[in-house]
Amino acid sequence: MFQNIYQSGVAQRLMKYVQVDTTADPNSNTQPSSMKQKNLSKLLVEELVDLGVTDAQLDEHGYVYATVPSTSNLDVPVICFCAHVDTSPDCSGTDVKPLLHKKWDGTDMVLPDDPTIVISSKNHPYLLERIGDDIITASGLTLLGADDKAGVAVIMDLVAFLMSNPQIPHGKIKVLFTPDEEIGRGVDKVDMQKLGANFGYTLDGGERGSLEGESFSADAAKIVFTGISAHPGYALNKLVNAQKVAAFFLNSLPQLDWSPECTHERKGFVHPVQIQGTAEQCQVQFIVRDFETVQLDWHVQALDKFAQAACNAFPGSSYTLQRTEQYRNMREILDQFPQVMEHAAKAYKMAGIEPNIMAIRGGTDGSRLSFMGLPCPNIFTGEMGIHSKQEYVSVQDMEKAVEVCVNLVQIWAGADPVV
Repeated sequence: MFQNIYQSGVAQRLMKYVQVDTTADPNSNTQPSSMKQKNLSKLLVEELVDLGVTDAQLDEHGYVYATVPSTSNLDVPVICFCAHVDTSPDCSGTDVKPLLHKKWDGTDMVLPDDPTIVISSKNHPYLLERIGDDIITASGLTLLGADDKAGVAVIMDLVAFLMSNPQIPHGKIKVLFTPDEEIGRGVDKVDMQKLGANFGYTLDGGERGSLEGESFSADAAKIVFTGISAHPGYALNKLVNAQKVAAFFLNSLPQLDWSPECTHERKGFVHPVQIQGTAEQCQVQFIVRDFETVQLDWHVQALDKFAQAACNAFPGSSYTLQRTEQYRNMREILDQFPQVMEHAAKAYKMAGIEPNIMAIRGGTDGSRLSFMGLPCPNIFTGEMGIHSKQEYVSVQDMEKAVEVCVNLVQIWAGADPVV
């Protein structure tokens, strides 16, 4: 019945949204990190108001809050659906030109603005499951931005569907669109009291059927090496070059283990993401990841030992190590509220999808929201090849995500779904 009354708009929404540049800026201290993110957020508020959502608003920090009123007379938990508007700085998000490959036949997708960028099932095996779908890509010069504008499009289509079908029983639904998720600041300034939700779901997952209730626990680490500066013409027995200390340190790290290019499944990693400095002082920044939070201590202690060994090899040098908590494994909270995952799994099955319970080798806004009092697993949107020019998404995957969410709000309302 859902398919009989659902008028899909996800493709049109996504192709509109991705043309708005919302690249996050990791070097900015503002919130949002790039003011251009608000351009999309303002557009979303306008669309929500046009759909009949009376309280849609954009706050000074770049968050969009909105409420779909309850259609149930029962005391139903308030459910939040969340997606982020920003795109990764790893690849250009400026002047995105979305392309719709209707009823894709399985042949290689050669992107016209750079024919060296080819999206094929050889490099993206999931595409073999999507033959016959409508596939959206960029044109070859940029990422697409389906991460996470596919999630935004799904939520907006969900709101449109529910607002135009008041016969569907559901409780109060909160919408939250965040900035800066890609640089780890997505929920830094969320007003949880204004949000007022009991449980939540992020729409920021990949393959159809994936249901993610576990994420990495994450820290950042910064090691600053200090050397001894001297004029290079008169540096004999005086100069201790901090850059060489840092290089020695990085070269001493395990080559076949402990890094993202050498780990998979449930194995954690330590990853240098930036190095900068001079002969006098050089800093190396790391991200530290593991599914077991206690293992983060071991990883940081190991970094400390490698740093000390590097300084021992360069007498006169020294270092400091600073550790910063980023997010924690959402499983630690979700295990306390099993109904959140159980209801989602039921919603998948009602949509004809067997849920694939997965752990994210990364994090979402839901990782932190869970620890802020909003248990929040992650639902698929179909976004694939993310952070790259080979990013793509299936329109039918997004449509299935809308159906799952429609099922989900009815399950939370304790009703037999009417669609």
